[in-house]
Amino acid sequence: MSTAGERDGDGRGDWRPAANPWLIAVAVTLAAFMEVLDTTIVNVALPHIAGTLSVGYNEATWALTSYLVANSIVLPISAYLARTFGRKRFFVICIIAFTVCSFLCGISTNLTELIIFRILQGLFGGGLQPNQQSIILDTFPASQRGKAFSVTAIATVVAPVLGPTLGGLITDNFTWRWVFLINVPIGILTTFAVMSLVEDPPWEKGSRKASTDFVGIGLIAVGFAALQIMLDRGEDDDWFGSGSIRAAAALAAVGLASAVAWLFYTERPVVNLRVMRDRNFTLGVLTIAVFALILYGSSVMIPQLAQQHLGYTATLSGLVLSPGALCIIALIPIIGRVMPYVQTRYILTVGFFLLGSSLLYSRNITADIDFRHLVWLRCAQSASIGFLFVPASTLAYLTVPRHLQADAAALFTMFRNIAGSIGISLSTAAITTRTQAHMVYLAGHMGPSDAGYVDTLARTVAAIKSFTATVGDATQTATGYIYQNLIAQAGLLAYMDVFFYCALLSFAFIPFTFLFSPAKASGGGGDH
Repeated sequence: MSTAGERDGDGRGDWRPAANPWLIAVAVTLAAFMEVLDTTIVNVALPHIAGTLSVGYNEATWALTSYLVANSIVLPISAYLARTFGRKRFFVICIIAFTVCSFLCGISTNLTELIIFRILQGLFGGGLQPNQQSIILDTFPASQRGKAFSVTAIATVVAPVLGPTLGGLITDNFTWRWVFLINVPIGILTTFAVMSLVEDPPWEKGSRKASTDFVGIGLIAVGFAALQIMLDRGEDDDWFGSGSIRAAAALAAVGLASAVAWLFYTERPVVNLRVMRDRNFTLGVLTIAVFALILYGSSVMIPQLAQQHLGYTATLSGLVLSPGALCIIALIPIIGRVMPYVQTRYILTVGFFLLGSSLLYSRNITADIDFRHLVWLRCAQSASIGFLFVPASTLAYLTVPRHLQADAAALFTMFRNIAGSIGISLSTAAITTRTQAHMVYLAGHMGPSDAGYVDTLARTVAAIKSFTATVGDATQTATGYIYQNLIAQAGLLAYMDVFFYCALLSFAFIPFTFLFSPAKASGGGGDH
């Protein structure tokens, strides 16, 4: 099988962008960074938004749900939109509109306005990540894509980690409105940079306008909107105990199954699923999905543990993640230097092994764990993440034909984002479920027939009588104290369980890494 690197040399001709490719990479990555950041930076601002706009917290969460729903609809059809309007033109339109919508979100006076502007922000934001990937693929030859993806990793991996920290700092020290308004200067700078540096290659300029696949667009919109609503609202609405969640799940299943069948059937689909026939790309999509599921799921767990069990503020819990982001930034260039000398799939193997090991290590949490140890746990996880994103991205596009690269970029980004949402939902639901299971088990030992409980209760009652001026029954106070400890212990055990499940998933994926082509970052295949 010929590689993308070989086809690259034949199909690209002598075309190279007039501007410095690395300036182009920075410019388009800045746009993607702004969009990815907005998926997590709003989370910690939701209580402040609810208070300012005089609505309940559950109502305020629609400011997040509406964005994710709109974003998930546009992601898979972004390649079609780029072909229709022209890639550079569409990219610039998305940046400008995203920036304007960010400003409108920041000055919203009621929840209805905010939700409408968030929907528009999500629609235009959905075109940024896939087109960033597509521009990177055309700007750099296959031999340099590993280094180029190191730049894009800052947007994809670091932005969602920094989001809660930055959001906490802004809302604690200024106002939630600056969570949105901060995009305005970045958007203006990025717009001028992209307009000045980015250009469409000859094959993009000469590409035929795509026919409008209204059926495909409709099925994708219905399926992904329902799926995202189910994932984002499931925890608050008791999952399948809620009729609305069951309806959303059924609609998502029918919509997405119909969309896949239609896209394979029609001659000119809105997104070409035939790219999935490429083994490296399919494995790359599966790899990035598992990676995103674990990354986003674990990114939620540690701040949640810090806030709910250790009493950390939103800002302090976000700061637990920040050193891990710095580890990723420091490690990615090192991985980029190693990639030309080692088969890229082996780097993935090492990455998943280290990730699984770090997640097993993360089970060493206690009720009195301090800030430094929490930071160390996250740094251990982040170090392994540095081995995964760039190699997975490089291998995914290794053998994709040039005419399918735009569709591949849209699907690659879509799978990553959807898997991230699934990871957040699954980890949150698993923590709740396992906490309840451990509480039932531990509560079974809180009875007069359990010698350990009777002894603990007696010692606690004695301590209360000796060191405090008790008002009321000391035995009742001691029982309440023991029950509080039971709840805390059940919560810690639940986090240990979820870390263990994530570790098992990471280890289980290791055999799949050997199915990639044995290529190095130079772009060659075969025996390299």
